[in-house]
Amino acid sequence: MNCLFVNAQDIEDIDSLLVDRDLDNYSLRLFTNFKANKFSIQNDDYKARFVPNNRHGLGIGVANRKIIIDIAFNIKNANKEETKKFDLQGVTIFKNRHYTNLYIQTYKGFTAKNNFDEPSVFRDDLRSVSFGVNYLYTFDDIEFSYALLKAGLAEKRHEKIFITGGVGLFTGFDYFSSNSSILTETTNIYFNEEADIKRYQGVTAGILAGFISYFKLPENITATVNFMPGMGLMYKKITDQEGSYTPKHPMLFKLDFMVGLGYNFDRYYVSLTYSNGLYTTHFDNDNRYRLNLTNAKLAIGYRFRSRNN
Repeated sequence: MNCLFVNAQDIEDIDSLLVDRDLDNYSLRLFTNFKANKFSIQNDDYKARFVPNNRHGLGIGVANRKIIIDIAFNIKNANKEETKKFDLQGVTIFKNRHYTNLYIQTYKGFTAKNNFDEPSVFRDDLRSVSFGVNYLYTFDDIEFSYALLKAGLAEKRHEKIFITGGVGLFTGFDYFSSNSSILTETTNIYFNEEADIKRYQGVTAGILAGFISYFKLPENITATVNFMPGMGLMYKKITDQEGSYTPKHPMLFKLDFMVGLGYNFDRYYVSLTYSNGLYTTHFDNDNRYRLNLTNAKLAIGYRFRSRNN
């Protein structure tokens, strides 16, 4: 079974590029989503976090068993500065055993927060760019579709419980920069001089393992759980106030997971999905870096025809 899902904030969400000609499978849907690309610098005692604003969205879409197209609009808070962004995240499963996840994210404007009670400050000069691909070869055929769960459609041939594992590879690029140090005059005193970073870029490649599962629960509820840890080598270049250097610690560790729930009732369905990607590496000199990619969506759909017809 082939299926593809893509989620694009501000423009469109495309979960598949296939065509379904059966009107029974079509539905209209309303949804709300939450997306964020946030990162942090930390040492043994202190942490400086950089979090985007206007992370929530509302939208409308159409779905069938092979395609979901959602158009989302950011909810902007008039009392907060705006984060400008493009956020694309997607998953494809092809030829039953090949699972591929990709993400492309560009964010400009972050709220600088911390765990040492200094005031939060919005930095409109702070920019982050991240993109990457995760590939997993599963030991068994993946005979379920996330599109079915998201579109409120069930596969009668599925067993009540399906669990498999796999191994694979990942690669990615990560970057952030600001006009001056990402730390302000009130926060840099909690870190050493090497944390006064103006620009960072890194390229990574590594291996991963995976756990994928699908469950049919009582009362027309379906669920799915993915868990994919990995480790790799990363080439990093950091520019601080004094110049540029390459950290000596090349290791990067990652953990991706996704959970989803779906509920069906006659012509109506509800689907809830949440995914998180966590990447961490060392900048040397007691400074560590963490990237966190979050995506959540709640959708309510109405089918053109009843499941009982």
